[in-house]
Amino acid sequence: MTDPRSQSTYQVRLGWGAEGLTRLAESGIVVVIDVLDSAGGPASELAAQAAALPHGPAVYLGSLRNATATARAVVDEQVARGGRTSINLVLAGDDGDFSVEDFLAAGAIGDALSALGIDHSAPDVAVATEGFRPLTRALKHLISASAAGIELAQAGRGDDVKAAAQLDAETEATRLRQ
Repeated sequence: MTDPRSQSTYQVRLGWGAEGLTRLAESGIVVVIDVLDSAGGPASELAAQAAALPHGPAVYLGSLRNATATARAVVDEQVARGGRTSINLVLAGDDGDFSVEDFLAAGAIGDALSALGIDHSAPDVAVATEGFRPLTRALKHLISASAAGIELAQAGRGDDVKAAAQLDAETEATRLRQ
C-alpha cells in the first residue's frame, strides 16, 4: 500500500525539508522554496539533494520574488516533456521548523500554477494556495513579522527581508543546472 503522505495521486504536492523531499512520490519537477535563504543555506542543500535523486528531476528554486516565473517555467517544462508531469513543492524552512514565509511562497506558486491550468493539487498545496490568496496584500508585514524575518532584521538585514517579500519582482525562474 502506498503511503498517503507521498501524495502520489496528485500532480502538485507539498512537503517540508529533506524528509518531505524523500517522502513525496517521485516527480519530474522539484521546486525548492525558500524566501529568506542565504547562500549555502537549507535551500541550497535541499536543491542539491533533489538534483541527486536517481530519477533526475528538473530542479527549480522558488520564492515570492519569482513565484509566477517559476510556475511558468514548470508549465514550460511539462510541455517540453510532452505530457502531464508531477511537481513536488518542497519548503526549505529553517532548521526543520515550519516557515510561514516559505508556506506563503508555496501558496503563491500554487496559485500561479492554477492560473496556468495545473490545479490537480494535494490538499496541502490547496491549503497553502488558499492561505496565500487573501493574504497577498499583507505579505510584507507577514514576512517581516515572521521569526526568520525578525532574526534577519535584528542582524541588520532588514532590507533583505523587505526585498524577499516582493511578489513577482523577478521575471526569470531559477533552474538548478544538473
